[in-house]
Amino acid sequence: MNLSSKQRAYLSSLASTINPIFNIGKASLTPEIIEALDAALEKRELIKVAVLKNCIDDPREIASVIGERTHSAVVKVIGKKMIFYRPAKKNPKIKLPE
Repeated sequence: MNLSSKQRAYLSSLASTINPIFNIGKASLTPEIIEALDAALEKRELIKVAVLKNCIDDPREIASVIGERTHSAVVKVIGKKMIFYRPAKKNPKIKLPE
């Protein structure tokens, strides 16, 4: 899924008010975390994930793996926080600007 810079800016502004719902720690990405992220994306469409200090993996690499496995768009990676977007299959709530 490709997002324009205008759409990324819009989604970033929406995500600025939400808190991270997942923390990725020392175990890094496990299949259970991927499943939970997938379910959260279906329900919320826009989620924020934090990488803890004890995780040795690069947040950008983690973000690309999550985006690939959950079929979502990586909106932004800022430091150790990542924002993901995927429209819901049923009743999408977020309307992206053209």
